[in-house]
Amino acid sequence: MNTRIVIGDERRLYSEAIAATLNLVHDFDVVATVNNSREIVPTVLRLLPAVTVLGTNTTGRAGRCLADELRTAIPRCRIAVIGSSPGAPARRQEAAAPGLLSVVPDNAALPQLVNTIRALVASNNGRATAQSSVAPLDASLIRQPSCNGRSLSTREKEVLRLTAGGAPVREIAAELFLSPGTVRNVTSSAIKKLGGRNRFDAACIASKRGWL
Repeated sequence: MNTRIVIGDERRLYSEAIAATLNLVHDFDVVATVNNSREIVPTVLRLLPAVTVLGTNTTGRAGRCLADELRTAIPRCRIAVIGSSPGAPARRQEAAAPGLLSVVPDNAALPQLVNTIRALVASNNGRATAQSSVAPLDASLIRQPSCNGRSLSTREKEVLRLTAGGAPVREIAAELFLSPGTVRNVTSSAIKKLGGRNRFDAACIASKRGWL
């Protein structure tokens, strides 16, 4: 079963970049990114992820620590805080809550964040969590691209390009003089090739690879 993760940070670009990176890990599934601190707790309550990753700028609000709110509201949800200072509130909480909350330096490499999430999940399952060092990230954990740019047809690229712009299926169909059913078939083919979760995810993957 994939590890369900919620990313919370006021900075949309930052949170979406982390989400896109973590979604490359084959058994991770980022189920939401939340860019409003007030919506993080309600979102976690609704989706019940195994781990919530918080950016530094979300951990303090109105004199209360968001990580503490999460621990109170959803005790089984582990928390990884991307922190910039050893003296941050989250660091002090970590000392009091081993296995519940971990702090990852904001200059850390991807393996450290991945290993931290894995250790938090392991602690939730009652397994050992001690980590004396950051292990290298096993390349087998990363989803490999299922195709290259040449394997996307011209029509698939056209559909994904319009999808990336937010166009609904019927609008894409009208733009390309296709039926909605044909657009859905083309989209399904592109999603399968790219390993996307949905048409917007597939468009995002193709765009980031420079194929659109």
